[in-house]
Amino acid sequence: MKINLYEQLATELAGLIAERIYAPGERLPSIRHLADQKRLSISTVMQALRLLEDRGLIDARPQAGYFVRHRAHQLTTVASVENPKEPLYVGITNSLMRVCQANEAPGVVQLGSAWPPDELLPTRRIQQLVGTIVRRSPELLSTVSCYGSNEPNFIRQVIRRALDWGSISGEEIVVTTSCTEALQLCLRAVTKPGDTIAIESATYFVLLQLIESMGLKALEIPTDPCIGLSVDALELALDAGLVTACLFIPNVNNPLGCVMPEANKKRVAELLSKHGIPLIEDDIYSDLHFSQHRPWPIKAYDTSGHVMMCSSFSKAVSPAARVGYVVAGRYTEQVSLLKTISSGATSPFFQAVLAEFIGTSSYDKQLRKMRRTMEERVARMSDGVATFFPSECRVSEPQGGFVLWVQLPEQVNAMALHEYAIARRVAFMPGQLFSGSGKYVNYLRLNCCNGWTPEIIRGVQRLGELVHQAADADMRKRA
Repeated sequence: MKINLYEQLATELAGLIAERIYAPGERLPSIRHLADQKRLSISTVMQALRLLEDRGLIDARPQAGYFVRHRAHQLTTVASVENPKEPLYVGITNSLMRVCQANEAPGVVQLGSAWPPDELLPTRRIQQLVGTIVRRSPELLSTVSCYGSNEPNFIRQVIRRALDWGSISGEEIVVTTSCTEALQLCLRAVTKPGDTIAIESATYFVLLQLIESMGLKALEIPTDPCIGLSVDALELALDAGLVTACLFIPNVNNPLGCVMPEANKKRVAELLSKHGIPLIEDDIYSDLHFSQHRPWPIKAYDTSGHVMMCSSFSKAVSPAARVGYVVAGRYTEQVSLLKTISSGATSPFFQAVLAEFIGTSSYDKQLRKMRRTMEERVARMSDGVATFFPSECRVSEPQGGFVLWVQLPEQVNAMALHEYAIARRVAFMPGQLFSGSGKYVNYLRLNCCNGWTPEIIRGVQRLGELVHQAADADMRKRA
C-alpha cells in the first residue's frame, strides 16, 4: 500500500516527538525549513502538520508556528520487591455494580466503561459475511453439539495468527463464549475455594469479580506502570508457597496500559514451570499495541504447558459475537470438560463469520486503524488531563489499548468523587475497583475510546473542575 509523502513526514515527526527529540512545548522547524530540508512542497509539509494537529501531537500558534503539545506528568515507578502480603478475599462486586449502573444513566458523558465505539468497528463487513456464511453453510444455524464445538476454520485462523510468536496445536484450543468465560473456565480447572491467586496490582476489575465469585483469595503483586509485574516480588511469593495459580495481563495491562518486557515474560514462564504453578494469561489487548511489532505472550515462552492463554476478537471486531478461546496447554482436558457441562457449544456460526474476517487482510487493516486511532485518542485524553486537572496529577503512558490511569492529588477519594461526577453527568471508574485490597483510593481510570468531541471535552473539563474542588475542599479542612 502506497503511503503519501505527507504521511511519511508526519510519521517521521511523530517518531521524533515520541522520542522527545522535540520536547513538549518546543517549537518545530518552520514550514519553509521543513520543505527545504526534506525537499518537499510547502503544501505537502502543511498537510503533514495538519495531520499531526489532528492526532493531538502539536498545536498551531498564530504568527509563531507549530509547537509540541504539553502532556500530563507521567506516573513514576511504583513496583517494589517486598515480602508477600497476606492473601485476602475480594469484595468489590457490590461497589462495582453500583458504579456501573450509575455510569449507564442517560445523558452521562462516557469516560467509564471501555468499549470500542461503533464507528471504529467493521460492522458493515461483518454484516456482509453473515449473509455469505448463511448462504454457504446454512446448517450452522440449525445444528449444534455440546461436544467438538470448535469450528475448523476458526481454529485454523487462530493458529495462523499465533505463528508470529510460536506454534500452537489445534488440540489445545477450546473455543469459549467470550474471553471472560475462558478466564473463568481456567480458574475453575486449577483452583478450589480458599485457594490464592496472584494478580497484578492494579488489575482489571472483572478478574477480581471472578476471584470473588469463586471464593478465592487474591495476592496482589506490585506492578510498575511502565514495565508491569515485579518478577522479583512474584518469585518471593512463589518461594513462600503462597500461590495456587496466577492471573496476569502482561500485554497492555488494564488499567495501566503497560507491556512486560520480553525478558521478564521468559523469566515468569521459567519460574512457574519450576514451581508447577499454572498461569491464566489474559491476552485480549495484545493486538491493540502501539509498538511496531505485536508483543509476545508469556505463552510463547511456556515449555511445560503451565500457561493458559485466553483471548477474543471483541475489542477490535465485534463485542456482540461473543466468541473467545483459550490455548489451554496441559489443562486442555479439564477446561474442555468444564466448557461442555457449563455452557455447551459456542456458536459455530459466529465462529465461521469471525474466521472469514480474520483470515483476510481486512483484519490487519482493521487493527492498523484501531491502533492508530486509539493511540491518538489516548494522547488527546492525556493532554486533556494536563489541561483541566490539577498540576500534581499523574497519568500512565499506555503502550496499547484505550484506557488511561490517572493519579489524583493524595487527598482526593475517587469513590466519593464519582458520586459528585455522576451528579454532574460524567462517568469514570474509581481506582479502588482495580484492587482486591482497596488500594488506589486517589486513582481513576478514563475511557479514551471516543473521539475528542465537544461533549467529551466538556466532560473532561467538568471532571477536572470536580477534582480541583475536592482537593481544595480537603486543603481548607486541614487548614
